Amino acid sequence: MLVTLDAPYVDTRAADLSLALGDAERPALHVLDLDLPAGLRLRLRLLGASHQVVLRAVGAELTETVACLPGRPPELPATLLDAANGYRFAATVLRPPPGELRDRVGALRAELAGDPYALVGVFPGDVDAVTALAVRPDPPGGTVGWHTWHAYPQTNELVLTETAVVL
Repeated sequence: MLVTLDAPYVDTRAADLSLALGDAERPALHVLDLDLPAGLRLRLRLLGASHQVVLRAVGAELTETVACLPGRPPELPATLLDAANGYRFAATVLRPPPGELRDRVGALRAELAGDPYALVGVFPGDVDAVTALAVRPDPPGGTVGWHTWHAYPQTNELVLTETAVVL
């Protein structure tokens, strides 16, 4: 699903992002609720400050927030493994050659626009200023996962995250 957001940028660059687990739901610009097999429920939330995913399953609940978080120092780990809770997170910051960011973001918008398990928010002022989330709808082996993309055309950065949760 592709949506145009009615809000200005809050994020300014990749270095401003933090990862928080267990936060309360923050005000969202757009929300996509997904019901997956085995009683899984995911809520994909586009924030003015990036994204939040809320996972609810039988006996489990997880909230992941990647955003500019007031009162929290910016720190987006390259990897985080919480084996006790079955949570795995990875983040990569890309700085593509000139012009390539536009191509990557355009391809991403085209690929995810009609995907019922994806949410792409385009911020006003620049079609390349996007936050996108996509869920693997048929999780293998009791795992659910999602990917996110955060594009910052003003700094020529693309932040990719990948999350997997063992249920």
